[in-house]
Amino acid sequence: MNFPPKVTIKEVGPRDGLQNEHELVPLDAKIDWINMLSDSGFSYIEISSFVHPKWIPQLKDAKEVAKGIKRHPDTTYAALVPNQRGLERALEVNIDEVCVFISASETHNLKNVNKSIASTIPVIEKVAEEATSNHKTVRGYISTVFGCPYEGETSIDQVLSLCEKLLEMGVEELSIGDTIGVADPLQVEKVTTALLNYFPKDKLAMHFHNTRGTALANVLSAMNLGIAKFDSAVGGLGGCPYAKGATGNLATEDLLYMLQRMGVKTEINIEKVNEAASFIARYVPTLSSHQMKLLNN
Repeated sequence: MNFPPKVTIKEVGPRDGLQNEHELVPLDAKIDWINMLSDSGFSYIEISSFVHPKWIPQLKDAKEVAKGIKRHPDTTYAALVPNQRGLERALEVNIDEVCVFISASETHNLKNVNKSIASTIPVIEKVAEEATSNHKTVRGYISTVFGCPYEGETSIDQVLSLCEKLLEMGVEELSIGDTIGVADPLQVEKVTTALLNYFPKDKLAMHFHNTRGTALANVLSAMNLGIAKFDSAVGGLGGCPYAKGATGNLATEDLLYMLQRMGVKTEINIEKVNEAASFIARYVPTLSSHQMKLLNN
């Protein structure tokens, strides 16, 4: 195995983790939780989304969250931004990084943003251009790379085309998403190898969901090809509002445990992450991580 000596974990729980939760988490709890995550050593936390409140009511307090948290100087605080109006709101509270998103399958994109892929590209291109002009970095999520709940298998050529378009518009990093958790290690190897034939590994991060229990195995498959950046959510929080059957993200504390045992550095304190998981479990009692199950026994 040819694993990188250090891995960057990008915590997406406050956004991707909470967006599928129907019970509203109080603003003060979100702020306290993000502060705990900052104190855990994360270099990157996605704190919310500036989508219209009617689409995701859980994240309607994005501006208040951004204003209320204590910002660690070594941490990038990012947010999902769907359009120009969302970007304006994000810039008002000085978000460090703007995240744009698009699906690799036409049907999922229509369900997710009510636009075709072709109609979505100019929208996110404008967001990326404006964000860059305001000295913000831009990250691009590509969803349903490994499979779509409506169309089944996703074309790798479509994925490669979208990656190229996003990088051309100034996106600095691509998050390659297994939105419904259907990927297996061999498929991850195949897709990652195809991506690395065209794009440098430092432009790629992997975003696995653990719907079928394969997320950690998929991480190892990607790591063996040199990928060293992964998205995860404390407690295994998450899902996709527009992907029936999709369950939580790869749990941050499970990923940390595995990497720590393997001697792979992350610079994140797993004990503090476990404390953060226990804290948010007071408000979201459906955490699925193995570490949380052990702590609760």
